Amino acid sequence: MSRLAIGLIWLLHFLPLPLLAALGRGFGLLLYPFARWRRHVVQTNLRLCFPELDEPARRRLARRHFALLGRSLFERGLLWWASAARLKEIVPIEGLEHLRRAQDEGRAVILLAPHFLGLDMAGTRITLEIDAVSIYSRQRNKVFDRWLYHGRSRFGDQLLLSRSDGVRSTVKAMKSGRPFYYLPDLDYGRRESIFVPFFGIPAATISALPRLARLADAAVLPCVARLQPRGGCVLQIGAPWENFPGGDVEGDVARMNTWLEGVIRTMPEQYYWVHRRFKTRPRGEPKFY
Repeated sequence: MSRLAIGLIWLLHFLPLPLLAALGRGFGLLLYPFARWRRHVVQTNLRLCFPELDEPARRRLARRHFALLGRSLFERGLLWWASAARLKEIVPIEGLEHLRRAQDEGRAVILLAPHFLGLDMAGTRITLEIDAVSIYSRQRNKVFDRWLYHGRSRFGDQLLLSRSDGVRSTVKAMKSGRPFYYLPDLDYGRRESIFVPFFGIPAATISALPRLARLADAAVLPCVARLQPRGGCVLQIGAPWENFPGGDVEGDVARMNTWLEGVIRTMPEQYYWVHRRFKTRPRGEPKFY
């Protein structure tokens, strides 16, 4: 079954981008009524994060999210098999000068890339510009794992570390000139996490960003992938954060979450709501899911 799915994704990547995007949206909408557990996770997240919306509005938002989730699955074949020229065409980069300036100044760089649905597309696109370091989590399905790894490493000389490789290997890679494509916003449990507000709710959040920035003396550049209506996405790289890290780790992590909230509100349907972001609760608090 996995190989059949890979074969279908391969066939689809030959389609014109607007048609591929439309088919992907349709597939996502077909998933919506059947993916009961993931739909529950999405609806719970939206209820917690957008209490100002009524239930019909949250359902509409959830459906838009599933449509774009399906699109991101169908467009994944482009990351695995499309040419470099085509990827550059469908994923333009805004703000690349911020990255180039930091590199010219000899700074280590952290590209702060939250979990928006265009994340992998943006990640593959940036490898056409730089040799980066990133964290890769092996997938249980060996067939999909092979192709996911291929998509993230097919261009240039990319360094994919596991979470067990630790901070030292990441800092060493950054100091050698590799920007770190860093995904900071999943719930990895209590270990190495602190509870800081995310949409006003205490959320277990990894505190590594300020520690890595301090250890590597790295500039932190926000890196946001925005899916476009007719397919593809725009990768937006912002200017380095000023006065980061500060003197307080909790305050630095809260600043990251506050920034992320602001970006999510500009495109709420594109955040990765199928993840149980509030899975880990402070001791004594009830579970949400």
